[in-house]
Amino acid sequence: MSEEIRLPGLTIAPSVLDTIITLAVNQVEGVAFASSGQGLGGLVNRAAGKAVEVSSAEDGAVTVSVHITVRYGMPIHTVARTVQEAVADSIRSQVGTKVDSVDVYVDGIEFPQ
Repeated sequence: MSEEIRLPGLTIAPSVLDTIITLAVNQVEGVAFASSGQGLGGLVNRAAGKAVEVSSAEDGAVTVSVHITVRYGMPIHTVARTVQEAVADSIRSQVGTKVDSVDVYVDGIEFPQ
């Protein structure tokens, strides 16, 4: 997220949306953390290396991609679905804009120490 997100009558700095989304993600039970796309202990690298990416359409609706690491033993599908709902709810309530989609990428599993 390097450019400002422009919504009708509003411009939001990327760091603001990043914070809203990261806080929502990290409150979901089963999420170890919003990861930087360094899945498998850094063996697989994404080019961007960002945990959150947001883009906006001309109508102001946003599309979100978020990368997470899930705690071992948690149902991945359930955690991912809950992340989608939490992110969409946070954006709708705090920014007041429509969310077209929230894509969740599970980049890793955190095992207990």
